[in-house]
Amino acid sequence: MDTTELTEIDLTDTDIYRNGFPHEVFTTLRSEQPVSWHQYPDDYPGPHDPGFWAITKYADVQAANRDPELFSAYDGPALALQPQTSGLMLVTMDGRDHARQRKLISKGFTPRMVARLDEQARARAITIVEEARERGTCDFVRDVAYKLPMHMIADIVGIPLEDREHVFTIATQFLLGALGGYSEADHLAVQIAMFEYAQELGRRKRSEPEDDVWTILSTVEIETDDGERTTLSESELDLFFMLLTIAGSETTRNAISLGMLTLLDHRDQLEVMRTQPDAMRGAVEEILRWSSPVSYFARRATRDTEVRGVPIAAGDRVTLWYPSANRDEDAFDLPFNFDIGRNPNPHISFGGGGPHYCLGANLARREITILFEELLARTQEIEVVAPATYARIGIYSPVFVALEAMPVRLS
Repeated sequence: MDTTELTEIDLTDTDIYRNGFPHEVFTTLRSEQPVSWHQYPDDYPGPHDPGFWAITKYADVQAANRDPELFSAYDGPALALQPQTSGLMLVTMDGRDHARQRKLISKGFTPRMVARLDEQARARAITIVEEARERGTCDFVRDVAYKLPMHMIADIVGIPLEDREHVFTIATQFLLGALGGYSEADHLAVQIAMFEYAQELGRRKRSEPEDDVWTILSTVEIETDDGERTTLSESELDLFFMLLTIAGSETTRNAISLGMLTLLDHRDQLEVMRTQPDAMRGAVEEILRWSSPVSYFARRATRDTEVRGVPIAAGDRVTLWYPSANRDEDAFDLPFNFDIGRNPNPHISFGGGGPHYCLGANLARREITILFEELLARTQEIEVVAPATYARIGIYSPVFVALEAMPVRLS
């Protein structure tokens, strides 16, 4: 694996991500400076701290994930400063507030609901694959990988079919606005439109309850440790709606897209998946390790500390780099070999444990499994017909290295 000179590394420079995640850069960091400080250029746009620490080794990333008292999530997982959501979303909460909201949200995922979602995922995957196959040539990212997670999140929330294009257009506009894609006023207008839809949907579910998660979340009560009854407030529901529609679809789409591209470069392993059903479970875990769809999560140090002897001051912004951790030579044998039979495979693509472990981890695994099962069962040949291209959204987003397009032919 090639490496890069330390003096050349600028993690804020979008050019280093033009061909996907720059593993050669992080190989250098893990080897020579596993805890490194990165200053923003003087003219870097948008609200941000002076700089941030990059933690790149598996053991350190995992340990930080599991220590929210030292590395607080209060300011959110993104490097962009968004004080309007600090401490108000599941991903910007710590301690009792986080435990309370997570417990409320988990009430929506009953065994009956999970079983039904599995059936819906299978039916949707079949439809998606058949429609793509009938076209012959399609964009795998847009026409296959994106559609299943998008519809599954919409099924979970209970968004009517006729509203889905509108809702996910708003979600995309919000993401671009949060990353500086357009003016602050336009971004606020998009956010208001999203929250207004979430509130209207909640009112609809309360007056006409349905068998979906949003009906449950709009009405659920639990008893706190203090013996009080509590519900999700309207603002908590608004922000969780935003989290579900954006994060719930982007990450799984990235895993499916990068997984497919990688498998097409390893056709012997693709054939094993096609002919040996028992291989699918290990394949999904290796796809998750290899793709690591979340590039980093940001935290803030709550007090002076050290990581690998490097002093980190209270208040410093810290980033935990999952793709780097999942290629750490000290954690994985031959980490740059894609191997669907890898065992053990203790990847940390869902956050490395701790209270912020991804709530949708099992759903994502099922979506990836079901889509690849149906895709391989219903096609004989998958061929990339033009070079895949990567989106370069910018370092402000934790999910900022993703395939933008991958033209393929299915037969």
